[in-house]
Amino acid sequence: MRKADSVRKDVSRAYAKAAREPSSGCCGEPKGVAAKLAGYAPGELAKLPPDAVANSFGCGNPLAFSEVREGDVVLDLGSGAGIDLLIASAKVGPGGRVIGVDMTDEMIGKARANVEAAGAANVEVRKGIIEELPVEDASVDWVISNCVINLSPEKGRVFAEIARVLKPGGRMLVSDIVVDGLPEAVRGSAEMYSACVAGAVSEEEYLAGLDAAGLEAEVVERFAYDAAQLRAFAESCEFPAHDARGLIESLEGKVWSAKFRATKRATS
Repeated sequence: MRKADSVRKDVSRAYAKAAREPSSGCCGEPKGVAAKLAGYAPGELAKLPPDAVANSFGCGNPLAFSEVREGDVVLDLGSGAGIDLLIASAKVGPGGRVIGVDMTDEMIGKARANVEAAGAANVEVRKGIIEELPVEDASVDWVISNCVINLSPEKGRVFAEIARVLKPGGRMLVSDIVVDGLPEAVRGSAEMYSACVAGAVSEEEYLAGLDAAGLEAEVVERFAYDAAQLRAFAESCEFPAHDARGLIESLEGKVWSAKFRATKRATS
């Protein structure tokens, strides 16, 4: 197993490239298509800067089933070019606040430019890693994230950080990739890791990690990837061509997007 810092550097390099060349993608979809397939309404996307949509590499819409209200504080883990920051900004209104955290300078630059273009005065983007969030204890009402936690080599630390920054009774809504029994050829591929597959864990392990951190969690939605979509994953990350056919066959039925909803337990 590669060291955590090495994994993070590889992921950051991949997403920096994706920020410069959004048509290359990171999660297997051509420019702008990921956002449309991830459950965002066309009306939502039409209100956003085109660059935020083109640079969306998520696997779901983490705000689709949320009850984010005006005045809430929302934290987005791995905020990328800012698509979810801007949607959250409209939900919380001028009395609320939205914080994005990302580790990749190129994505932070794009997010800040998109926030400025949208005139979203209630949004702030901070540099940091999701295993050590630059956010105060018990300071946010909602944690959201879109296809990012699977990229962390230290998921237990991420879940603990989510619990730390949430207010008592605060909630989390995360869209992420989960897997079931990946072959070693996939697990060992740095490219497939950055493509949101090789670092993913099972639903059971994900839920157990959230529970251990003090979060009561459930899965509220699933979207299974078909062969064509899995082929796009392999092609986008330049997985060796001679392995591609066997790869698709081995992944069918084993990779899907899940939406996790959780609430921070009250402490006595």
